[in-house]
Amino acid sequence: MILAGVDEVGRGPLAGPVVTAAVILSPDDPYLGQYRDSKKVAEKKRLKLYHHLRRHAVAYAVTMASVEEIDHLNILHATMLSMRRSVDALGVKPSRVLVDGNRIPKLSVPAEAIIGGDNSVQEIAAASIMAKVVRDRLMRMIHAKFPLYGFAGHKGYGTAEHLAALRQHGPCIWHRTSFAPVARCLPISEQGRSTEA
Repeated sequence: MILAGVDEVGRGPLAGPVVTAAVILSPDDPYLGQYRDSKKVAEKKRLKLYHHLRRHAVAYAVTMASVEEIDHLNILHATMLSMRRSVDALGVKPSRVLVDGNRIPKLSVPAEAIIGGDNSVQEIAAASIMAKVVRDRLMRMIHAKFPLYGFAGHKGYGTAEHLAALRQHGPCIWHRTSFAPVARCLPISEQGRSTEA
């Protein structure tokens, strides 16, 4: 049985892509048992585990759905699309896929949704770590081009600082205009779009 774990990072933020990862762990991985939900792992250890996984996982893939796809499809469908991309991009075809949460994307292999899987399934936790490291790095790169919003700190989440910057400067190209807090900061002529958050 070749198990792949899949998880996402970035469903909730007001800006940036949603990033997903799929990981197949080696049965003799010395870090088995140490993978946790990425939010519960200190940044320094996350980076160490990320680089370990890049070298020692049987297979991994990190993909994303763009801001445009999120706004066009909605965040749930964009997340499912990115998850499918991650599984399809694996260099080894899994015999079963375990997905964090309560929904599964349409896949060509059997899959199961596991609520809280990033805490209970090592493959999902490893995917969570890989996705978070990649997304955090991307948000720091976006911050370098759009420093007014503070992306390096809040990673696109709707903090008080971020909302204040949105009100002051309006959205940039990385903001999800289908999300209500962003839509409210659009020029009046563009506020007729449907919002979802």
